[in-house]
Order: sequence, then structure tokens, then C-alpha cells
Amino acid sequence: MTPMTRTAQGREAVLATNSLIRNTYILLSVTLLFSAFTAALSMAFNLPHPGLMLTLVGYFGLLFVTVKLRNSAWGLLSVFALTGFMGLTLGPIISFYLTQFSNGSELVVMAMGGTAVIFLGLSSYALTTRKDFSFMGGFLMVGILVAFLAGLGAVIFSIPALMLAVSSMFILLMAGLILYQTSAMVHGGETNYIMATITLYVSIFNLFTSLLHLLGFSMGED
Repeated sequence: MTPMTRTAQGREAVLATNSLIRNTYILLSVTLLFSAFTAALSMAFNLPHPGLMLTLVGYFGLLFVTVKLRNSAWGLLSVFALTGFMGLTLGPIISFYLTQFSNGSELVVMAMGGTAVIFLGLSSYALTTRKDFSFMGGFLMVGILVAFLAGLGAVIFSIPALMLAVSSMFILLMAGLILYQTSAMVHGGETNYIMATITLYVSIFNLFTSLLHLLGFSMGED
């Protein structure tokens, strides 16, 4: 392989990475706006929360469809179906905090602000330093599975202390997932912008709900 060929391949790799990052953040921004819109609709019509089982079935079902369609134009439709559904489940949660706490609006704004700061800060760090966080993959997979099962147990058996612990775990795990996913885009570990978008969206969603839960417990005013 000649030096000119290696240079050309290097340029192509850089262009592909830049295109992946650009497409991911564009799609992520649009899906976040769409999710906010469906959440607002849910709040406006005072829709009840679908419940734990329906939420899990809807999420994992739409996630499965998105993974299967990730390399086609239909994948974009499934991304919006998934994020729109998650927005619908988020609306009743926000409504609960707005109605149950006198400072509910402040709690929601603080959770949004904290989520934005964490996401933007970690994403910028991973993009600018270009550090490889692929070593976190196994830890994150196991940690998320443990936190998910603990969260189910906390809800089923109504254990408030465990719920708080799970929320704290999810904040740390989602922060790590943001670093991991951003690093994967930079270093070629992820080449599909639809899957990258879904991973980052889920991280943001869980960050927000976990922060809101902790803020409601520690700072909520009846």
C-alpha cells in the first residue's frame, strides 16, 4: 500500500466518522424534540401512565424493530415511534411532579438542566480528547442489567430506599454510556447513526428521570 493510498483511506475514514457524528446529533436533536412534543400531548390530555409492563413491552418491542430496520429508511420511522412512545410515558411522570410538589416546576427544570450539562459535558470531553472508552463496555452491560433488575424489584416490592439507590446507579451508568457511545463513534466501534442515536437517547431519558426522582426526594416541597 502506497503512502498516497493510506492518506486517501485516512481521509475517507475521517469523513465517515464526521458524517456519523453529524447525522447522529441531528437525529438525536429531532427525536428529543419529538419526544418532548409527545410528552406535552400526554400532559395536555392528562393521559395516565401506561404502567410498568406495557412500558417495557412497548420499549423493548420498538427497540427490537429499530435494530432490525437500522440499515433501511424504515429505521428512521421506528426511531420516531420509539422516542415518541417514550415521550408519552414521560408526560405522566412530569405531570406527577408538577402536581404533587409545590416546587414541581423548579424540580423539572433542574432535572432538565442537570441532564443537559452532564450530556454536553461528557460528549464534549469524549469528542475533544478522543479517548477510547471501549473498555467500559462489559462493565456497563452488567451494571445496567443489575440496575434494571434492582429497579424492577424496587417497583414490585415498593422499596423506596432501593428506588433511590437504583436512580443513583442509573445516573452513573448513563454517564458512562454517553462516554462509551461517543467514543465508539469516534473510534469506529459504532458505524450506524440510528443505533448511536437510540443509545444516546436512552441515556438522556434515564438521566433525566433518575435526576428528577432524586431531586423530588431530596428537594421536593409538598
